[in-house]
Amino acid sequence: MAGLWPHRASYCARGWVYRTAGLPEEALRSFERAIHMSPVDPELYLPFIGMGYAFIELRRFDEAIVAGKKAQRQNPSFSVSYRCLASAFAHLGRDAEAREAAARLLELDPAFTISRWIARGGQSNSKLQLEGLRKAGLPE
Repeated sequence: MAGLWPHRASYCARGWVYRTAGLPEEALRSFERAIHMSPVDPELYLPFIGMGYAFIELRRFDEAIVAGKKAQRQNPSFSVSYRCLASAFAHLGRDAEAREAAARLLELDPAFTISRWIARGGQSNSKLQLEGLRKAGLPE
């Protein structure tokens, strides 16, 4: 398996590039390939969260929640999982779960604000992600 890691990493990186470029379908294919190449990778939460973000942009919010929860189970202290979950739950009108995910995000990253996230390169082109974060009540 160790020999597959660089390939898994390149598919994962490609997925993030596609997602950031606004090509969520291409991103999904790359993240799925990364998972397929190394299904027991200890950093599997990275392609799962990438998939969650891509699903949000495709308005496939239920699937975003599934991917976000998989990422959360892989690494419960990875705050990005809770951003995905907060946004997806908010889009589905599951307000209590959205607020719960937002609260967990703020526990892990107390300085989080939407504007700071955007300033750090937080995917300002991800309109639905941002809309969901606002609906979830995260600070602007």
